[in-house]
Amino acid sequence: MVRLTQHPTVIFMLTIFALLLSSGASFYLYIQAGFSATWLLITLIAGAFVLSLYYQFNKQNKQMRFVLKALANGDSSLGLSQHHPMRTLLEEIKDRLQSARLSAEQQAHFLQTLLVHIDLAVLVFDSEGKMIESNPAVTRLLGKPINHSEDLEDIAPLVNECDNSLKTIANWQYGEQQDNLSIQITSAQIQGQIRKIVTLQSIRDALQNKEQQAYKRLTKVLTHEVANSITPLSSIAQTCEGLLPDTLSFDDEEDKQDLALALQTLAKRTEYLGAFIARFKTVSNLPSPALQPAQLAPLVEGIYQLHQQSCHQANIDLQLDVSHSQLVMLDTAQIEQVLINLTKNAIEAVQQRNDEDQRNTRQVVLKTGANNAGQHYIEISDNGPGIAEHVVDMIFVPFFTTKQQGSGIGLSLSRQIMINHGGDLIYLQREQGACFRCVFG
Repeated sequence: MVRLTQHPTVIFMLTIFALLLSSGASFYLYIQAGFSATWLLITLIAGAFVLSLYYQFNKQNKQMRFVLKALANGDSSLGLSQHHPMRTLLEEIKDRLQSARLSAEQQAHFLQTLLVHIDLAVLVFDSEGKMIESNPAVTRLLGKPINHSEDLEDIAPLVNECDNSLKTIANWQYGEQQDNLSIQITSAQIQGQIRKIVTLQSIRDALQNKEQQAYKRLTKVLTHEVANSITPLSSIAQTCEGLLPDTLSFDDEEDKQDLALALQTLAKRTEYLGAFIARFKTVSNLPSPALQPAQLAPLVEGIYQLHQQSCHQANIDLQLDVSHSQLVMLDTAQIEQVLINLTKNAIEAVQQRNDEDQRNTRQVVLKTGANNAGQHYIEISDNGPGIAEHVVDMIFVPFFTTKQQGSGIGLSLSRQIMINHGGDLIYLQREQGACFRCVFG
């Protein structure tokens, strides 16, 4: 409650009274000097009014200092009395400020959480090229920390030179996997400071999906158009061969034999083409892997035991190196299919060595390990003639083969299985022989 002596009206009256008392001695002199009582009263009232204004001004300044000091100290009362009319307004302002700050913090937390979970790598650099913000996708994508824009010179050399915006594509190798990165650089002014925002995204999966879609469309054409024609041709050829009577005579007996041979050849070749198309169809109809945790070592040991006897009989040194064993999510049946196919190719390769190479032991090695990027792999290598450099880029293309009796499906199918596992099948150049590595993501 405001004390009586602090009321402005009381102060005003007391001031007048004090002035009257102090001027009592000179009142008579004013009268004698010719000043009327009215002018004297006006003078006293004006003086009292000035003193009252001065008092109120000091009081407001003091109150303002209390409020500012309370704000600085976090005082919720703001230095005002419980019934002060400004306290309600200031409380409303404080609540709105707290609500706005909470909303901003929630939005910042949402954006931070979003950056953590997305696969898009985002980096923010200042005008000097120093990184001030990034998300975990950067390390996952590049496999290394980024502290300065110079660390991106091998990927995006134009980061420091870009003053507006730029979109480009760059090649990138993560571990032993070749990747394609979509890069976007944007320069912007944020809170009065120049910032460069760089986003990196792998488009390798998208390109592979496009490739697989093209293979699927080709498969549909083959199975619908070609297979539907080949099947009756084979049946007709076999029927015609059976319809030839033994008593059928020709002017030349060799003509009869040639006709029978032609029908047999037609039946066999159409049957082979039908089987070939059926194998190619598995590339597009490959089921999704049923991933389960499995150790790599027992898996490779099973493949080794499966081929050990046949390699011994063919005088091939089949070696096993499983010093590295790791638990990996995979479909055991599909990975076994890949390993059997690659081991079979390696065995056939060493059997094709010429006589000069026979002085050295024919060798096939099954190995497990991990690369510098921390990816686990199974490797099948041999010391055969290897793969010619001019056909390396074609070995995973369906239908392409260097074997006389090959279909060109095995490596393509094996690579598709590894891609579906989040990894890849990679051919490694060696001084002698071939080496295929099944990399798990």
